[in-house]
Amino acid sequence: MNYSFLAFCALFCSLVSAGSALADPRSDAMAVLAKLRQEGIANRLPDEMRSLDAALATAEMYYQLNDQKNAERYYQLAIQKGAVIQQRLLATTSAPETVDIPQDGPANSVPPAKAQTSPPLPTQTIPKPVSSAAIPVTPAQQQTSVQPEAEEPPPFSSTRLVGTAGIYTVAKGDTLRLVAAKLGVSRTQLAAMNGLSHKDALKAGQLLRYNNQRIIPPHRTRDGIVINIPDRMLYLFQQGSMAFSTAVALGTPTKTDQFVWETPVGKFRIVNKAKDPTWTVPPSIQEEMRLEGKEVITSIPPGKDNPLGKYAMKTSLPGILIHSTTKPWSIYTYASHGCIRVYPERMEELFKLVKPNTAGEIIYKPVKLAVTEDGRVLLEAHVDIYKKTKGLAAEAQALIRAQKLDSRVDWEKVKRVISRKAGVAEEITRNVPETQQTVDASRSQSPS
Repeated sequence: MNYSFLAFCALFCSLVSAGSALADPRSDAMAVLAKLRQEGIANRLPDEMRSLDAALATAEMYYQLNDQKNAERYYQLAIQKGAVIQQRLLATTSAPETVDIPQDGPANSVPPAKAQTSPPLPTQTIPKPVSSAAIPVTPAQQQTSVQPEAEEPPPFSSTRLVGTAGIYTVAKGDTLRLVAAKLGVSRTQLAAMNGLSHKDALKAGQLLRYNNQRIIPPHRTRDGIVINIPDRMLYLFQQGSMAFSTAVALGTPTKTDQFVWETPVGKFRIVNKAKDPTWTVPPSIQEEMRLEGKEVITSIPPGKDNPLGKYAMKTSLPGILIHSTTKPWSIYTYASHGCIRVYPERMEELFKLVKPNTAGEIIYKPVKLAVTEDGRVLLEAHVDIYKKTKGLAAEAQALIRAQKLDSRVDWEKVKRVISRKAGVAEEITRNVPETQQTVDASRSQSPS
């Protein structure tokens, strides 16, 4: 065992023994992740690393919402998961276990053999994205040299999905947070997928792997807008087909005695559209300003200080607008007072596509299920941010049984998807044993 690995073990021991007394659990959790990535453990224990990534993503979400209690809880969980990964790796490298080979012939035909330590799993190169729900990059941005290797599988192919797994080329002025907002992905997962920390600066031309492939939520809309809150996505349908999709920012789940800023669910219509709008500050936000000791502002004219940006569409839901923003890095978070924020360039596109009186609906589906055209069963899970369900596991089970897919799914895979809450489509199809495949093939070829 090399000295770097011994130092790694010492790091884990110090972190775990510190427990809840850690001065900065966020930094410690990031250090654990960075060390695991540096050691190349992601290739050897991919499922465990994804679980760690999911815990960190949840912690970061609460951190951005200034919910220190929940943020620290998930940072501690990430540290614990890291310790478990280290223990598993230590057990594998220090004491290879024996494996008994099944005895199909005479008892003395094959003696038991020791299993060798498995080498790191080969990584796969993700192809360039063909289509994506994220903001299109310029031709200059699309010029890439050698693409980095990635752990994620190639994107699924299905009309039930949107987005892709691909490569993003960093443009001048990009930050990790801004790229995550453009792509509609978690900043923590984007960093983890590329072996980066939150403090790392990006360089123009740098290549970043990402995966924003997700399931289109169930809907009955032929022409109109669908916004799924846990998904943090807006979908526009025209003549029964999806014409546009983009990541959005939604209402913060943080509640006080006076205010609730959650984005409401329900049907709506686009009442009117405005370019270079004037923001009339709602009375509730004026009251918040007063309670915080700030200057109470009743309206803000068009310009760089207007939080609505250049484009806004008023919905029939009281106080709810769909608008661009002066804080593009906030996209794909829960940061508004209930309105739906859209990345500026994407909002300009959406503004041109949507006409007044367009119908819409805001829904709440933290778990989504789809069966692809080639028979793969996919599941997607998000954090139940507004705590409106009885649990993600119950939601997944209900969806699977409603479509009578019980026998076609691997329930252990379902558990892992629910545990990770990665927010992307993941396969849960049950693997058919090779012996069964052989039997099925022989039957298909039988003259009878």
